[in-house]
Amino acid sequence: MHNRRSFLRHLGLSAATAPLMSYWNTGQAAELDVFFAETAHLNNVASDEDFWFRIQQAYSVSPNIINLNNGGVSPQPKVVQDTFENYNRLCNEAPSYYMWRVLNEGREAMRTSLAELAGCSPEEIATNRNSTEAIETVIFGLNLKKGDEVVMNTWDYPSMRNALKFREKRDGIKIVWVEMPGPSENADEIAKLYTDKFTDKTRLVLLTHVINYIGQVIPVRQIADAARQRGILSLVDGAHSFAHLDFKIPDLGCDFFGTSLHKWLCAPFGNGLLYMRKDKIASVYPIFPTDKPESDDIRKFENLGTRSFPAELATGRSIDFHNGIGSTRKYERLYFLKDYWTKKAAQIQGVKVHTPASKAFSGALALFSIEGKKPGDIESELLKKHGIHVVPIEHENISGVRVTPNVYTTLNDLDRLVTAIDIIASKKESGSK
Repeated sequence: MHNRRSFLRHLGLSAATAPLMSYWNTGQAAELDVFFAETAHLNNVASDEDFWFRIQQAYSVSPNIINLNNGGVSPQPKVVQDTFENYNRLCNEAPSYYMWRVLNEGREAMRTSLAELAGCSPEEIATNRNSTEAIETVIFGLNLKKGDEVVMNTWDYPSMRNALKFREKRDGIKIVWVEMPGPSENADEIAKLYTDKFTDKTRLVLLTHVINYIGQVIPVRQIADAARQRGILSLVDGAHSFAHLDFKIPDLGCDFFGTSLHKWLCAPFGNGLLYMRKDKIASVYPIFPTDKPESDDIRKFENLGTRSFPAELATGRSIDFHNGIGSTRKYERLYFLKDYWTKKAAQIQGVKVHTPASKAFSGALALFSIEGKKPGDIESELLKKHGIHVVPIEHENISGVRVTPNVYTTLNDLDRLVTAIDIIASKKESGSK
């Protein structure tokens, strides 16, 4: 009954809808609740394999492939999958009734939960489908005029680069490019690359919190503060930082923030979040207009028409799961995993790690290369011969293979990765003497 009441409160449903709860199988969720309650007092669990084995068992990941591309999209815990499937079955009984009259009412409760996780007001949070939609809502919604300058990095995500190139071609704005020579652990040097590009014409700076290609964390707060002093807006691409690094959005000092919830929060596929400072909402037009496009109500950015209500509301379970682990413990584990395998791989002749080592500048993502080997060839061999799924990266001055573990990744998985890298680097065939 406790779990049912919690679910009702989470959805924002009334007691009159209690019979709907016969759909929910809360047995596994209850077991997780007990586990999280019993271990809530534990700190320093980053290397506690017993603790993380229990987390791994909460997922349904394949035993036949080691998935080390969680940076693309992460799997959902089984309780999240079950919740989504239950909502979906419910909606199919009477779609327009259950979607629009029942589940739609749960969005406000969802908004509150996301705002608590993000550390901001619910009136500054809008839900959507992914980072691209969230960030491009700002890019296309801002009143940028011919001659206005936007500062961005050549390492920013392709969708964001293309969106601003589109505005450059259509509206005559000017993109001013930041070029990073390589990974860095000097916040002042990184910040200077951006602030040196600021002029009296700069209206916006795009900041990718965690660089998708190499896992570099940039000093967002330092740059955003410098931008605000000059009247420049700051837009943060948090696709790889939200529910990964340990922070709250206001800590960044930015005006706008977008992320995908199906990455590090492990929410159902096709979920995103847009944060906008309350005093900036009225000045941004929605991509899908409402009757009041200049309203200061964050909900004007949710005018998407019919959407996947089951996927959106099942995100509540993802938040519960994340909070059960705890943001600090989760980040400590993710950093530990990256540190564990990169230190070993770096000892292999011909292998180079292209990601900062320190906590201030990195998390779970890391890029490595093998001298004389193309990224695509390394990726192919890891998958075909060792059952390890990673992603090859070749962009600008970046070339290597990206590895992104998640909370269900074991040390044995990473030992297999390092062994496979050693075999490839030494040009030995698996099983050779």
